[in-house]
Formats: sequence, structure tokens, C-alpha cells
Amino acid sequence: MSGYLKPLPRIDEWNRVHWDGAREGRLMIQACSDCGTLRYAGSKLCPHCHGTNSEWKQACGKGVVWSWCVFHRAYFKGFESELPYNVVLIELDEGLKVYSNVVNMTNESLRIGMRVRAVFETATEEVTLVKFEEDKL
Repeated sequence: MSGYLKPLPRIDEWNRVHWDGAREGRLMIQACSDCGTLRYAGSKLCPHCHGTNSEWKQACGKGVVWSWCVFHRAYFKGFESELPYNVVLIELDEGLKVYSNVVNMTNESLRIGMRVRAVFETATEEVTLVKFEEDKL
């Protein structure tokens, strides 16, 4: 058992490609083969058409901050050392919105519309988390 104290995702047959991709430094998203709806981090059914056919695509890993908030209370012990920390809704260039954190900058510097790019943070041997940082290019 690792010393990682934050909640970890449950990896299953429907989202494993996403988590394997993250360990390799790739942001993988699932696309419904029936209607084209994108989903993250993967599931058995399409939330739009309820189809079961899907394929995985590598996202470009870039997007914009769509919304954000800052937590000043740790609801899990593992977050105490990071207070205050941000939770950010990122709209990927592919159009899909994902929740994550923006790292390597102060919370006061966050702004809606800011360009970001994916970075990958190893949590455990099996789980690498997708985070984002400002894309200055």
C-alpha cells in the first residue's frame, strides 16, 4: 500500500485505457462510435444515446479554464498540506469539459479563458493523475 492519502479512482475495464494513457503521458478520451459524444474518463454506456460502442482517442491535452473555485477546507486528510487548492473545469480543445487542478501557479493567478495544457502527476504505481498548467506558448 502506498502512502498516498487522497482518494483514488477505481480502475475498471471501461476506463483502463484512460489511466494507462495517463501513465504514459497521454490524455485519452472515449468517443461514442454511434453518436460521437466524447466522455472522460470512460464508461460502458454513452450518456447521450446510451450506445455501447466506443473507441479511444488521444486528446491534444490543451484547453481553456472554463470555471474554477478554491477550497479552503480539506475534506480528505491528503489535501491538508495543499490548502488552499483549486478545482478547475477545463474545456478541452476537443470540446469536452473535465475537472482537474491547475498546478505550478498561484490560485490568485487563475482566470477564466486562460490557456492550459495537460501535465501528469504520479500518485501511485498504477494511477497517474491528469492535471493542467498554464500554456504559455
